[in-house]
Amino acid sequence: MKAPFPFSAIVGQSEMKQALLMAAVEPRLGGVMVFGDRGTGKSTAVRALAALLPPMTIVAGCRYGCAPADTTPCPDDCRRTAGRKTAQVPVPFVDLPLGATEDRVVGSLDLERALATGEKRFEPGLLAKANRGFLYIDEINLLEDHLVDLLLDVAVSGQNLVEREGLSIRHAARFILVGSGNPEEGELRPQLLDRFGLSVDVRTPTDLADRIEIVKRCDRFDRDPDGFAATFAAEESATVAGIAKARKRLPDVQVGDAMLELGSRLCQAVGADGLRGELTLLRAARATAALAGKKAVAPAHVGAVAALALRHRLRRNVLDDTGSTARIARAVAELIPA
Repeated sequence: MKAPFPFSAIVGQSEMKQALLMAAVEPRLGGVMVFGDRGTGKSTAVRALAALLPPMTIVAGCRYGCAPADTTPCPDDCRRTAGRKTAQVPVPFVDLPLGATEDRVVGSLDLERALATGEKRFEPGLLAKANRGFLYIDEINLLEDHLVDLLLDVAVSGQNLVEREGLSIRHAARFILVGSGNPEEGELRPQLLDRFGLSVDVRTPTDLADRIEIVKRCDRFDRDPDGFAATFAAEESATVAGIAKARKRLPDVQVGDAMLELGSRLCQAVGADGLRGELTLLRAARATAALAGKKAVAPAHVGAVAALALRHRLRRNVLDDTGSTARIARAVAELIPA
């Protein structure tokens, strides 16, 4: 099997890589939306991070990827069937095609079994396959709105409820939702975009040296995937260790009242709608502090994640054509002096 492109080998795109690392440490962030030019490594980065994570433990034979310690009921009652048997499987990476039907996404009645035996049995969909992993949607701005609504609701609740054809099934569906798209092909509705935790803008590199290095690395990977991956093995191991330590440290990272006030002032200054931005800002800053090995969130952590957490939550100002990222940068400079 061809080795995946190493996450550490991706040139540039630091904001996208940082957002994905934060989402891996803090799943409650609500996923990542990556808007940008074609061919800039969006799907490569997500696949690389999923492949980088250590295998996860599941109840042996469970079609829903249940963890042995999970208390959420499983439709297959896998713990009773498997007993204490467990299995190690790769972290799921599910690529949702644009033409997928709702039945394919949420699951449906197993018609073949129903016709052969008369038994009503649920056939899990892509949401079940993505449980505890990544669900990636390329060109999400072209996906039907009702499917986007459904996916975002499940991503927030962590559960998929299916009631159809005489079946009533509820199963765990906790995944990191990553969407990507090209703004030239249409934008997401603001109320849908707001449901994503982080938003990343990716552009084609303009630095000549970076462009040459990207082509070199892609060519080396195509000719010798295993050898290329081996050259980045040490950096990949360090990234894995960093994620594991950050996950362990995250619950103990302190967020003082001063940092909460700073986050609220920042959201007010840029005119972010609702309170979802402040909650995301808090979680992202905590994840950043955990990745940095810190015990408490500092102003620098808040400033570092402000654009990621807020740029997609701002109303367009017809009198200000500098864009949301520039508006956030100005607010950060005023509230968090260097």
